[in-house]
Amino acid sequence: MRIIARRVTQEQDGIPGYMAHPEGPGQRPGVLMAHHAHGVTADYKIDAYRLAELGFNVLAPSLFNMFGVPGTNNIGGGADLQAKHSDGEFLDKMGEAWRYLTGPMGSDPDRTAAIGHCMGGRLLIPFATDNPRLRAIVLYYPSVRDEPETSHRPRHAFKLAKTLQCASLVFCGGLDYIATPAIQAPLWQSFMANGQLVEWHSFSDAHHGFRHPDNEGFQPHYADLTWPLVTAFLGRVV
Repeated sequence: MRIIARRVTQEQDGIPGYMAHPEGPGQRPGVLMAHHAHGVTADYKIDAYRLAELGFNVLAPSLFNMFGVPGTNNIGGGADLQAKHSDGEFLDKMGEAWRYLTGPMGSDPDRTAAIGHCMGGRLLIPFATDNPRLRAIVLYYPSVRDEPETSHRPRHAFKLAKTLQCASLVFCGGLDYIATPAIQAPLWQSFMANGQLVEWHSFSDAHHGFRHPDNEGFQPHYADLTWPLVTAFLGRVV
């Protein structure tokens, strides 16, 4: 099976980021990748290709580019981007990407999943709430904080996770400095309350960002350990 994998741009394709899919016609299951605060780094492109080898259409949209921030290297820019734009604005962009995945890319809208890391993992909780056709979400160390609801972030994950209608796979680290174990406990309770399939993995010595080589917390052992769990989960539920 030949895989088409390439960068996409707003000018040429109507959306910026990276895509990968098997060559040839036919409707396939789709995966939307919601990136971390560093943007669409190289590991997203590798994962997109590996998922395409399993038969998925994969789109990793660049939220930086969608908000008008140029370039393909946005390491360190996530905090400023989240300060400038509300969750509602992010969700609008992610909805645009999902429509591209299920429209021009030809993915089956009833067989779609989403994978998110850090910032992207946090945002996928309200995104899945608003998009009940989504079959599953995979969250790596979602950057959920114990903070009040504001106009900038009006819906907290503690409340939203209880309402999810899709299956969930969540990875957490005991040394996460953002979503600390004290936050992970009530978040787990919220996920368990939604009545859907929940697979939850916690590693006591894992850091925030353990999946990403561009992150200070990168731990290749856990990056390798979690990948087959992700593919097995997607194979079961999507």
